[in-house]
Amino acid sequence: MIDSSNPAIGNCNLVQAVPFYYGWMHVGIAAVAMTATLPGRTHGLGLITEPLLADFGMTAVSFARINFISALVGAAACLPIGWWIDCSGVRVVLTTVTFALGASVIAMSRCETVVSLAVTLTLVRGLGQSALSLVSLSVVSKWFERRLGIAMGAFAVLLTFGFIASVMWMGSLIEETGWRSAWATLGWSIAGLSVPFAILTRSTPESCGLVGDRSSSANSLRADGSSRTIRDALRSPAFWVLVLGSSMFNFVWSGVTLFNESILRDRGIDAGGAAEVMAILAGVGLIANIACGSLATRGRILKLMSVGLGLLAAGLFWFPWVTGVAGARWYAVAIGSSGGVVTVVFFAAWRHLFGSVQLGMIQGAAQFATVLASASGPVVIALAADYWGGYHEVFTILAVATACLAIIAFFVPTEPAENSFAR
Repeated sequence: MIDSSNPAIGNCNLVQAVPFYYGWMHVGIAAVAMTATLPGRTHGLGLITEPLLADFGMTAVSFARINFISALVGAAACLPIGWWIDCSGVRVVLTTVTFALGASVIAMSRCETVVSLAVTLTLVRGLGQSALSLVSLSVVSKWFERRLGIAMGAFAVLLTFGFIASVMWMGSLIEETGWRSAWATLGWSIAGLSVPFAILTRSTPESCGLVGDRSSSANSLRADGSSRTIRDALRSPAFWVLVLGSSMFNFVWSGVTLFNESILRDRGIDAGGAAEVMAILAGVGLIANIACGSLATRGRILKLMSVGLGLLAAGLFWFPWVTGVAGARWYAVAIGSSGGVVTVVFFAAWRHLFGSVQLGMIQGAAQFATVLASASGPVVIALAADYWGGYHEVFTILAVATACLAIIAFFVPTEPAENSFAR
C-alpha cells in the first residue's frame, strides 16, 4: 500500500495508475538508456571511423591512439557516478547523464581540430560507455531483487534488439547525410530522451511507497540486516571472481569482434563467412540471455559465471583447429553462448550478492574494471598477433587463463564467512 502521508514519496500518480509492477517499466527505460550509449561504444564509433579519418586527414593508427586514451580516461567516470547514484538516486543521475551525453555527441559533430575531437570523444566515451551504462544497470537493480535474473534477462534481450536497430538506423543515416549530420541527429535524439526519463523514472520502489520485489532470502544482507558496503564487496572473493571473469570476457570479446574478419581470414574464411559468424554470435547470445535470465538466482551466480567462462575457453581452444565455415560456426556458438551467460551474470550479480544501499559504488567499481579490459583487449590481441604472426598462440594463452578462472569461479563460495568482512 502507498503511504501518501510520506513526503519522500513525491508524485506517485503514474506509478499507481499502471496495472503491473512498475519495475518492469524500468526494464524498458534501462534498455533504451543502454541503447543510447551507442556513440560511446566501439561498434558505434566504428560506423563513423572511415569518414571521420577522411574528414580530419588522420591515419588509423593516430585515431586508434586517441580512441584508446579516451576509453581509459572515460572509464574513470564509473567511480564518481556510482557514488552519485547512491547519494541522489537513479532518476536525477539518469536524466543528467543522458542530456550531457547528447550534448557531447552534438559537440563532437562540430569539431574542427584534432584536439577538440580528442576532448569530445573522451566525454562521449566517459558519459556513454561508462556513466550511462552504469546508470542503466542501476535502474533495474534498484527495482528488482527476487526476480532480478528474469528482469536482467529481459533487459539483455531488449538491448540486443536496441543495438541492432540503432546500428541499422545510424548506418543508413550516415550514408545519406554524412557522419557529422548523422552524429548531430543522434546527439539531439539522446538529449531528448532526458525528458521522458525524468518523467517516467523513479529511483526505488520505496521512494513511491511500494514494498518492492523483495527476496525471501536475507543472504545478501549482513547479520545486522544492512546491505553490504563497498568495503565489504572489495574484501569478498566472490566480487573479484566476478570482476575478473567479466573483464576477461570483455577483453576477449572486444578483440575478437573488432578484428573478426582478420581473425577468421587467418583460418582461411572469407568476408561472407565472417559476417555469418557475427550473426551467429548475436543470435546465440540472445538465446543465452533468455535461458540465463531464468537461472540467475543468487545461489547460482558464480556457477553460471563458471559456465560462461568455460564456454569462452572452449571457443578459444577450438579456434586453432578451425579450417572452414563449419568449424567457425561452432566457435561462434561457444563464444556467443558465453557472451549471453556472462552478460546476464554481470547485470544481476551485484544486487544479489551485496544488496542495494551502496549498489552504485559496487557496480561502478566493477564497471570500471570491465571498461579498462574492453579498451585493452584489441590493443593487446593485435600486438600479440603481430608478434607471433597469427592468432593461434594468443588464443591458446587466453583459453588457458579463461579455463583457470572458470574453475576458480565454480569453487568460490557465494557467501564468504562473516568474519571476512570484519573491519
